[in-house]
Amino acid sequence: MSRRPYKEYIEALNKISKAITSDLYLEDMLKLIVTLTANVMKVKICALWLLDAKTRELRIRATQALSREYLKERSLKLGEGIVGLVAKEKKAIAILDVLKDKRYKEKKLAEKEGLVSMVSVPMLVKKKVIGVINCYTTSPYKFTQADKDLLITIANQAAVAIENTELLVKTKVIQEELESRKKIEKAKGILMKEQGLTEEQAYNLIRKSSMDRRVSMKNIAEAVIVSYEIKNSSINSA
Repeated sequence: MSRRPYKEYIEALNKISKAITSDLYLEDMLKLIVTLTANVMKVKICALWLLDAKTRELRIRATQALSREYLKERSLKLGEGIVGLVAKEKKAIAILDVLKDKRYKEKKLAEKEGLVSMVSVPMLVKKKVIGVINCYTTSPYKFTQADKDLLITIANQAAVAIENTELLVKTKVIQEELESRKKIEKAKGILMKEQGLTEEQAYNLIRKSSMDRRVSMKNIAEAVIVSYEIKNSSINSA
């Protein structure tokens, strides 16, 4: 790994910037981020960890490494190991030899994979940490400030893209939930009117039909509504 001209850093940054702002699913985006970052940083392994806001644990979510051992699901607590420390302090850390650093927790894995030097940076969105990106080399390398700056910029752009993607997913889920509730409420009203049921009885009937037929309550509600509309349409046209 050698130092690169400033122009090369800018070109690499533009390439990644375009990639992570494209219309991709989250898992595809994470995979793309680590693959491009590994190529740009000229490292053997790039790994991306995301912070679970509820458990306060960091879980590895993507890496371009082919090793099955490295791909195993792992987690670290906030403040634990280099990854946890970077997330907690929101500062980049570079290590010349991970096997000699007491803070590094995965020495056996590093030894098996032949990992030597490491740089780890936080992924921040408005000073809020959402994850960490790590890069490893297989021979001793002192990461330059330019290396760190490039990775920090990549990490922060990726963080915004990930945050926006997760927000869109959550918004879509909420919208679908609201739509389901509206249809169930409408179907309940129809059943109460047509069959003289109480609100609770109408709801239980929809739920039982859902369980018996192994389809969602939304689908049952839609069937009730369509059946009612067809029936009324026939009566009105008669």
